Amino acid sequence: MTTPLTSAPSWRAWLIWGISVAGYVLAITNRTSLAAVGVDAADRFMADASTLSMFAVLQLGVYGAMQIPVGLLLDRYGARPIITIGMALMAVGQLAMAFSPNVGIAIAARMILGAGDAAVFPSVLRLIATWFPAQRAPVMVQLTGIVGQSGQIIAIVPLAALLHATSWSVAFGSVAGLGILFTILVALVVRNHPPDRDADVSVDTDTGSIRVVTSAADTSVGIRAAWAHPGTRLAFWSHFTTPFAGTAFVMLWGIPFLTAGEGRTQAEAASIMLLFVVAGMVLGPVVGALSGRIPHLRSRALVLPTVAVQAVVWLVVIAWPVPAPLWLLIALALALATGGPASMVAFDHARTHNPRHRLSTATGITNSGGFLAGLIAIFLVGMSLDLQGAGTPATYSLEAFRLAFLTQVPLWALGAIFIVIERRRTRVLLGLQPPRRPRGR
Repeated sequence: MTTPLTSAPSWRAWLIWGISVAGYVLAITNRTSLAAVGVDAADRFMADASTLSMFAVLQLGVYGAMQIPVGLLLDRYGARPIITIGMALMAVGQLAMAFSPNVGIAIAARMILGAGDAAVFPSVLRLIATWFPAQRAPVMVQLTGIVGQSGQIIAIVPLAALLHATSWSVAFGSVAGLGILFTILVALVVRNHPPDRDADVSVDTDTGSIRVVTSAADTSVGIRAAWAHPGTRLAFWSHFTTPFAGTAFVMLWGIPFLTAGEGRTQAEAASIMLLFVVAGMVLGPVVGALSGRIPHLRSRALVLPTVAVQAVVWLVVIAWPVPAPLWLLIALALALATGGPASMVAFDHARTHNPRHRLSTATGITNSGGFLAGLIAIFLVGMSLDLQGAGTPATYSLEAFRLAFLTQVPLWALGAIFIVIERRRTRVLLGLQPPRRPRGR
């Protein structure tokens, strides 16, 4: 006889969540560790813009490709071994980055880092599902996302300051050392499920019902079944369209654009990037609360307006005849900051429109959308700079950056079109609106 979880999680549950979410902060730091040192990386490896973009493109590509396999491994082995392996892989990746003698090894290091990063967030979600009551899960997921984003601040300020005060090897080696520390800490502290249970379970404290945490892998329901539901496709395209501009900005091209393009100082550029991070953390709970209040209007009231705001502000910055004033760059940071919180609405779609037995698969599909768009955007910006002959820090120019960032427009357009299409299909399936009548009838 098992004892249901109470509405007040144990101290051990909070300890396990605290260690795992601290690991997630480090994962975000690892993911965005080139954010403030992109120019330094270009100089160190003598890389043009396309080559520099490959650091982030391949890293995100591996991250996205690993989402579904990680979900399947979590269902089989639980969170503890998966998050431990993820932390170890990130430590190896950063250690290789610290001492890489050439571009090839550095890119391979970022790919290893991406594989490790892919294991962390899903593992934390798994721990929330097994250690906390179901009624607390949405709040814990939002809190995890908000706390995790502080890792971007670490990448933008302390890591960049350490690199400029010491050396490339010392800065990235220090991050690798933290990875080793957290690998050990996670292995010692984290457990798959409470000691009074022999399986990963989630308990609904409203009803007292207990369910084993499983996904499509355990019921022979594959990726095709999840993708067949228009709600999953709506989630995918929502996550594809909302965060990629912010991802491209904060992961690689924001600092070079602000300094070499707009002529801002390193301190001003870092402040704008910090504003982007903080604004996203503040907006997260607001968007989450609105998403819960208007479940049938999420796309029209939250997702599509976010896409429109980002596109409009970016186009204003691009069209500005001279270097943009500070207030406009601040507006750009705030507009891009809406993308992260809006992308979380996609997971609300996935959770709402999929049964529990295939939720992990649907979540993996959804999460891959944003990273697919992000890697495409990063690569297109870098390729555009190279084609204009502005592919190195010495040749960066404002005009070249303006044309390069225009490559984001087709991605917004493509995503918005599919959001509208899949939203209608979902509403028809749910009986919220009638299907279109064939023409001529």
